[in-house]
Amino acid sequence: MEEIAIHNNRLIEVIKPDYSTDDIRRLRAVFEEHHTFRFPTLNNGLFPAGAFVSGAAAVSGYHHVWVRDNIFVAYAHYLNGKSSSAVRNVQSLAAYFVKYHSRFKDIASGKLDSNEPMNRPHVRFDGDKLEEVGQKWAHAQNDALGYFLWFFCKLASDGLLTIAPCHMELIESFVGYFQAIRFWEDEDSGHWEERRKIGASSIGVVVGALQQLKAMLSSNNARYELSGSKGLRLDTDTIDNLVEHGNRALREILPAECIQPEEQKNRPYDAALLFLVYPIAVVQRGMADKIIRNVVLHLKGEYGIRRYLGDSYWCADYKELLNAEERTKDFSDEIAQRDAMLKKGEEAQWCIFDPMLSAIYGERYRQSRDSGDLERQVFYFNRSIGQITPDFECPEAYYLDHGEYVPNDHSPLVWTQANLWLALRLIEQSLESHDKSHGNLI
Repeated sequence: MEEIAIHNNRLIEVIKPDYSTDDIRRLRAVFEEHHTFRFPTLNNGLFPAGAFVSGAAAVSGYHHVWVRDNIFVAYAHYLNGKSSSAVRNVQSLAAYFVKYHSRFKDIASGKLDSNEPMNRPHVRFDGDKLEEVGQKWAHAQNDALGYFLWFFCKLASDGLLTIAPCHMELIESFVGYFQAIRFWEDEDSGHWEERRKIGASSIGVVVGALQQLKAMLSSNNARYELSGSKGLRLDTDTIDNLVEHGNRALREILPAECIQPEEQKNRPYDAALLFLVYPIAVVQRGMADKIIRNVVLHLKGEYGIRRYLGDSYWCADYKELLNAEERTKDFSDEIAQRDAMLKKGEEAQWCIFDPMLSAIYGERYRQSRDSGDLERQVFYFNRSIGQITPDFECPEAYYLDHGEYVPNDHSPLVWTQANLWLALRLIEQSLESHDKSHGNLI
């Protein structure tokens, strides 16, 4: 395995090629001592995108709530034994969507034009007030809606979340909405909120959500507020038909992100596809291997992993090229302006992906007990730890500042914190199971 860049010298001695469960407990204690996994939480259980954003940094908008980020943070809480926090978060997200339920209905009925992103359900909002933000934004993000539906149905399938009548109506509207926009061929802005395209990463998340919805409908653990009545007017044939449309599109597009011929849309590699491997789990092993191989060969860097080739967000000397208000504005309609600033090979390297690669190999080790999977799980876990700053913070990304890779301004980022916390729990589980059959060390 290659060398790992370590940015916090105090972590050099705790990063090891081989861990015991005691080593991981000590590492967890170090993180707890330095509040690495301290998540800023609103009174209603929602998480702002950036930890402790205030003052001048607030122009980034990272004090707002992103649906996608919240699901990843809530899922990390769920895996780390804090299900009540996950449920509270998802209930508040559901309350927000219920409040603006008309957006789903109006798009599905044709009353509102889905081609206008501001007409779509808003996936970035004021978490304190559960209110939409009037600022123009690329709200056409099917993946964000899919993540919410996926995790809501997962918690409900586990019997952890009681399904109220308003939830039943909302779920029906999600399905009607995905059907109306024909999600399998809909151009959306996806995970990175940029130029609209038909993206496999969005299609796959919706497919995973619909599959989880079907599992919820047949679950014996699901609890409904109206005793004895599930109240859902959905039939499995409708869900199966939508899933097949989505899977057919995925078969045509994967392992690419987008195969549309337009140069500005066509994208052979995108790290967001990793989320289809884990946690959404909608691709088979062979396709998962192709996705991982593409990310590692084409997107992995020394300091992190690029979102995609040609990504101009936080390109070299970004803070000199754009003022604070411009850096995080909605570029979805004028991405060429920002792309012109990028020099080839100088994309930012993000910190949210290495923990997910570690998680993927952790899941494989759980099933295979193959030492090679455990070795790769540890390697990407160690890369994730190496990205922690000297202040024990988890940054969004490393970018080139006058020739040196440094953390960008969004540090700590709760999405990165969540993914590392998730990876820590999964490596803990791998070592616990390994210890039972092989003794203490890998």
